[in-house]
Amino acid sequence: MRKYISFPRVEGLASRQAHADLPPDTFERELGKEGFFGPATHMYHRHPPTGWVDWEGPLRPRAFDLTRLNAEQASPWDADEILHNASVKIRFWRAPGRMYHLARNGDGDELLFIHQGEGDLFCDYGHLAVRAGDYVMLPRSTMWRLESREPVTALLIEATNASYTLPDKGMVGDHAIFDPAMLDVPAIDEAFKAQQDEETWRVRVKRGGAVSTVTYPFNPLDAVGWKGDLAPVRINVAHIRPLMSHRYHLPPSAHTTFVGNRFVVCTFAPRPFESAPDALKVPFFHNNDDYDEVIFYHAGDFFSRDNIHPGMVTFHPCGFTHGPHPKALENAFEPKKPATDEYAIMVDTRDALEPGAGARGVEWEGYVDSWKSNGEG
Repeated sequence: MRKYISFPRVEGLASRQAHADLPPDTFERELGKEGFFGPATHMYHRHPPTGWVDWEGPLRPRAFDLTRLNAEQASPWDADEILHNASVKIRFWRAPGRMYHLARNGDGDELLFIHQGEGDLFCDYGHLAVRAGDYVMLPRSTMWRLESREPVTALLIEATNASYTLPDKGMVGDHAIFDPAMLDVPAIDEAFKAQQDEETWRVRVKRGGAVSTVTYPFNPLDAVGWKGDLAPVRINVAHIRPLMSHRYHLPPSAHTTFVGNRFVVCTFAPRPFESAPDALKVPFFHNNDDYDEVIFYHAGDFFSRDNIHPGMVTFHPCGFTHGPHPKALENAFEPKKPATDEYAIMVDTRDALEPGAGARGVEWEGYVDSWKSNGEG
């Protein structure tokens, strides 16, 4: 356990309870270490901490509209890379109607998030039906392919040279957020047996970013059974039950769904707003100075953001303050409706991310200006 210099103090006008009972006409900003798990200070400002009028340099907040990536790719290894570092690679894939080869990732576990469409995923372990809102975690080197019944777009999140685990749920216990019994595994069912044949099949194996092709005179997805505790798993965001507090706005880390090496994947799902009159109802302004923050917007009304629609990604590098847009701030204590109705996927990374080629042509350049109170941008 890291031993930080710790000496909790109160100076000037401040609330004793974070995210509630703010001093009149102030705006709270959290400065925290270790992605909401380390020591933190709460500042109380006269002006919104995102009230900038100009921005120069590469650290600006960025947004990418992935709905503008229209090209279909035959293989997930051809998918557009959006953001990456040494620990994680985030791609956006428009899948073909049917994959005529198998894919195999030798670089790390692969997490597929099905944004649109539905179909059938066949892998070493059997058959899984997939639909919009599904997470499918494929262990490293699993062979797999997809057949779409409706056109599939998917966010691919690779845990490079590492494995996915479930978060430590602490005091709330293992059955909170979702019970592990909700995780589905592939079945060796009739659909899986029906796709087995003696035709020529190719496997495209990615390792170190390079792709090799292995050819078989039969379909290598020919298992008749398996046993063990290593397998792909599937869960839909509709089955995630977010942690809630009616008196306190929980940090994003409370919604952690999967843990990689030096990054986490969180799921924002519909939940009631906080009911205590003095509690913030919107994300608080914060400096997450140890993590880059990425959010993929899947479905619904994204209450803390303006001009964001499903299929977009926002990217906030660590090192600056960010928080709700001005329109959301107007409802910081009195929301217009009783609950959120958004689904979004957040990836927080301990190391700096770099935009990939797929992001560069679909950037919303005006995003940095969207915090201006006049709403321009």
